[in-house]
Amino acid sequence: MLSFMYYIVYGIFYLLSLLPFWVLHLFSDFAYCIIYYGVGYRKDVVMKNLLQAFPDKTNQERVRLAKAFYHNFTDNFIETIKLISASPAFLKKHFTGDFSLCDQLYESGRKCQLLVGHNFNWEMAMLRMPLDIRHKFLVVYLKLSSPLFERLIYKIRTRNGAVMLPATEMKQAIAPHLSSQYMLVLGADQNPGSPRSSYWLNFFGKLTPFVSGPEKASRKDNIPILFCKFLKKKRGYYEIVFEMGAENPASLPEGEITKRYVQFLQQFITEHPEMWLWSHRRWKWEWKEEFGNLVQ
Repeated sequence: MLSFMYYIVYGIFYLLSLLPFWVLHLFSDFAYCIIYYGVGYRKDVVMKNLLQAFPDKTNQERVRLAKAFYHNFTDNFIETIKLISASPAFLKKHFTGDFSLCDQLYESGRKCQLLVGHNFNWEMAMLRMPLDIRHKFLVVYLKLSSPLFERLIYKIRTRNGAVMLPATEMKQAIAPHLSSQYMLVLGADQNPGSPRSSYWLNFFGKLTPFVSGPEKASRKDNIPILFCKFLKKKRGYYEIVFEMGAENPASLPEGEITKRYVQFLQQFITEHPEMWLWSHRRWKWEWKEEFGNLVQ
């Protein structure tokens, strides 16, 4: 029954993906009206998060930011449908970038980690990057709760050669790839599963936990770390920007890499607040002295 429903849903989405981008964006405009004005999807979480990050802005300014976020949020979903049939030429046209940093690391024979945030449109970026990145492209991800949509999004994400590694099975999933020259992509801005084992840093004026695994692994094996951000040039057109986070992580003190990433992330959000995922409860954990791991 699941397979039957999957092919029905996939067929519908595939046909939709053949529509021109401007037509799909009309669907996105309609979805925005439903989600923002009708359902009010997580509007209380969004407004609370915006207040935490931008207390000096007026409520009217934060409402404008919220509306811009919801427009990007629905675009992200609708544009992901387009990815079902998007050609490499389409992706290269709509998502540009300078991949020279990645090339330098590859040519020097080094593996690397790429720390990304929930920055629109990350789904298009995950499909676009393997077209120009020569490393084996490994992506750590959290499985969706719906088996049907998990199967669908997995098919989309792996179209151009990305290897998806479930976060809950990370050790087993990455084992076959350890001897290869890989780029390991991690969502470094998400809520960690355990606040006790996280690094705690000041993020928009509040102590916030960040996953410690990426830094610990990179320092242990001296694997270079890249940061990246996605900029919106105009609707449906993006640019990826890479930055060296740490070329030799083993030489850095504990917490330094995460500190650099948090600074990178906060600067990006401050400059482009409408481009970040405000609907997740990023500040749900409260720091306790017993946690330790406080990075100044």
